Amino acid sequence: MISEAIDFRFLLLESYKKLNINEKELAVIFMIDHLTSQGNPFISPDILSLKMTMSQQEIDEAMTGLLTRGLIEFTTKNGKTVTSLDPLKQKLFREFQMTSTFEDAARKSEKVNEMINNVYGQFEQILERPLSQVEFSRIREWISYGYTDEMIIGALKESISRGKKSLQSVDKILLSWSERDDREQEMIAQGDNINHQQLEERIRIAKTPWLDQFDDDKKK
Repeated sequence: MISEAIDFRFLLLESYKKLNINEKELAVIFMIDHLTSQGNPFISPDILSLKMTMSQQEIDEAMTGLLTRGLIEFTTKNGKTVTSLDPLKQKLFREFQMTSTFEDAARKSEKVNEMINNVYGQFEQILERPLSQVEFSRIREWISYGYTDEMIIGALKESISRGKKSLQSVDKILLSWSERDDREQEMIAQGDNINHQQLEERIRIAKTPWLDQFDDDKKK
């Protein structure tokens, strides 16, 4: 059954056209919902005609259409016939879930594309040349790994400051930054067992660019 946290009436008004529910059927649904919420388990066309301006024939046609399409049902509970809107509510909830999932995916996709375009444009501007398809794919990979566009662009600038303009160099810098951050988080988690001075010293050591020193030593 649809979650009570989501308003059934709101979802119905938002989606009744998608479910091919006409306005007469909509009025019948609202009245059934109103009467069942007041403790009336069985709702017949006769009962609805007492509450509505629609003719009994119109109500009959509306209820028949809803029953045929599986949007309402009559069940038996404790030996009594009960009118239920549960099938309709379940359809509305599924529609809501599908729409929400699609919108979330679209928003995420839009955000990723914005990040890619931003990084791509910045790289071309800084490198003063168009990027290849391979380089474009590498940027997508970095973003999929969780690197922000600020980190990626910052790594490019750091690489250039070291005299390197390749994406391989940028990749190494991003990896070293990620490993450094992991070490910092691990040491901070252990901070209760060491004094503040020791913690600062460990973080200082962790931030030391050993990878860069190793590259420089290899060149000598």
